[in-house]
Amino acid sequence: MSELNKDLLDLVWGRPANGGVSASIFRRWTQGFVFSESEHTALEQFEGGPCAVIAPVQAFLLKNILFNRESSNWRQMSEEEQKTALCSTLSEILESACSSLSTGFCLVTWAKGQGPHTSTHTNAQSQSQTQDMPEPESSQLPQEQQPTALAAEDLGFERFHSVLHKRTVMSVSDLSEEVLSLHHTWRGCCGVLLFLYSVILTKGIENIRNEIQDTMEPLIDPVHGHGSQSLVNLLVTGHAVSNVWDGDRECSGMKLHGIHKQASVGFLTLMESLRYCKVGAFLKSPKFPIWILGSETHLSVFFTKEMSLVGPESPSEQARRVFQSFDPEDNGFIPESLLEDVMKALDLVSEPEYVSLVKSKLDPESLGIILLGPFLLEFFPDQDSGIPDSFPVYHYNGLKQSNHNERVEYVEGTALVLGFEDPMVRTDDTPVKRCLQTKWPYIELLWTTDRSPSLN
Repeated sequence: MSELNKDLLDLVWGRPANGGVSASIFRRWTQGFVFSESEHTALEQFEGGPCAVIAPVQAFLLKNILFNRESSNWRQMSEEEQKTALCSTLSEILESACSSLSTGFCLVTWAKGQGPHTSTHTNAQSQSQTQDMPEPESSQLPQEQQPTALAAEDLGFERFHSVLHKRTVMSVSDLSEEVLSLHHTWRGCCGVLLFLYSVILTKGIENIRNEIQDTMEPLIDPVHGHGSQSLVNLLVTGHAVSNVWDGDRECSGMKLHGIHKQASVGFLTLMESLRYCKVGAFLKSPKFPIWILGSETHLSVFFTKEMSLVGPESPSEQARRVFQSFDPEDNGFIPESLLEDVMKALDLVSEPEYVSLVKSKLDPESLGIILLGPFLLEFFPDQDSGIPDSFPVYHYNGLKQSNHNERVEYVEGTALVLGFEDPMVRTDDTPVKRCLQTKWPYIELLWTTDRSPSLN
């Protein structure tokens, strides 16, 4: 690993002014993938920071459990089932990050005999996870020749990076076998970081640098310890682009990369409700009804089993998306000069005389703007989206302290998706709801718990 260490560390951690990574931030990232004792299919996050890896893994894990597993009780899993589900999920993410099969897949593990024997939990955690840890192969050596096993609490930044080993596998089937054989590594101390490094080296450091907008911005913030949007996008889509819109955009002669195809799981963010960004359809409308939710400081997951939510785009949904592509400021209207372009993009009749007639109808007061609502009503009235009026939903937050009774469990609820002309069933205005309203403007949420789930 030595020849890759500097480039890898610069990419992930940056170059802190004091010459080193904060010990407290590194410690927060030294956990493994550990399942909650209260919710067998939910991963637990011990401290703030690694949600940028844990939440995407949780989203793909739920996809595989909900839609690829035959068992009807998706919330119950044996230890063996947890092992299989976690490892197949990690393999899937590594596959999506692989730039070329000719370069193979990289797996970053402990050098032989160097893995810590203590639990992953940076807090006081039961040692039950560690009893199954395989002994280093060097345990057959005479006592004086054995490498010293590392204890998690003694593992500093420098020491950790001095005992890593990189192995390469060249086929998808070999990848699955190797990831499964390293199950205890992912579950143990630093498993999250070892997996992150595996994804990065499988993708290729240079490939990631070519996709990141600002190459000076590290994947992990050196001050606060949270992951960047590029890191989240890398895990969700296999591409470390910095933006969440669809496709590429030109800005002052610069090409800004966005998302290029429909993602398997989605992404919504509170930042869009605050108008800091605009999430495109490829992330808003994923293949499966599972969305990572972003707040200012944390990532959680919202999901449902209702596949009709991610069905093919209806004509009215397509019209809304196209109209909004001509409204980058998200004002809810466009200048009337752009109406013809919108109609052409939607394959509507766009003869000048007809466009003029539509303008006078949609802008009777000659304000020079066309509003989204009247436009949709004119061309796509009474369209049934195919989405049920109500459906069960769930919210996951991996942080114990963000859950009721400090137990990581899914919060259950019912979602109501209404039309803009429907009478409102008002529920509390919460960050989770504001986040979801960026996709369903008229959604209402009824949770089974006394308090709404937390985005933070």
